[in-house]
Amino acid sequence: MATSLRRPSFTTCSSPTDTDDEGVRGTCEDASICKRFAVSVGYWQDPYIQHLVRLSKERKAPEINRGYFARVHGVSQLIKAFLRKTECNCQILNLGAGMDTTFWRLKDEDLLPSKYFEIDFPMIVTRKLHSIKLPTLLIAECVLVYMTPEQSTNLLKWAAKSFETAMFINYEQVNMDDRFGQIMIENLRRRQCDLAGVETCKSLESQKERLLSSGWESASAIDMMELYSKLPRAEVSRIESLEFLDEMELLEQLMQHYCLCWATKGGSELGLKEITY
Repeated sequence: MATSLRRPSFTTCSSPTDTDDEGVRGTCEDASICKRFAVSVGYWQDPYIQHLVRLSKERKAPEINRGYFARVHGVSQLIKAFLRKTECNCQILNLGAGMDTTFWRLKDEDLLPSKYFEIDFPMIVTRKLHSIKLPTLLIAECVLVYMTPEQSTNLLKWAAKSFETAMFINYEQVNMDDRFGQIMIENLRRRQCDLAGVETCKSLESQKERLLSSGWESASAIDMMELYSKLPRAEVSRIESLEFLDEMELLEQLMQHYCLCWATKGGSELGLKEITY
């Protein structure tokens, strides 16, 4: 590992080794390997992931690579928007961060917040932070869906109550009531990975309503296919030229079953409610 990676200025909390969480922890490995492969093919630049994640010998399908490209690009744009609005006078809590390399990539762009925390399981947040008043960004990528609706609602309410000025970014499944969604659920169950919170992933409206009913003042949501259509055309043309995709319909189905949601509280003087995609 490179010298610059040996002593990063952020906090990582260790996750428990409870066997009940084994299936969920396995998704971290899967996602990390997929990101590592996409980077190796050229979908986006990430010089740090190679130090954290092994390169799989198995080639990943183009629709998977494009899906991860949209996910990384979408989350990254919202993170940078928040950082610019707050002029980096804020902190970031990355919930269920896994092998995420956002810290180092932000450092390269001179966009590090005042504080950056990485946390394996969201429930550990309560043991770390009690009286923080700086603008705070919380990030959850495929985290809430593994919690029961009651647990995720309690977390969202806690966050809305604990921070006066904040933004919450959530990436996870949506439109899970249709046949394609049911197949996704069944496939995960075969791997002993149950989506405990899938009932809150019925639609974009249900995603926004969960945030608003938990005390957040504004909420927005967009499915990943719509987000993909809003990506810079030059970038889309570049990544689409990397690999041939003969099943555009499959990509559309996958993208329509994932979404990016964000909610804000306070920060009217910063214009947080104006953040959009």
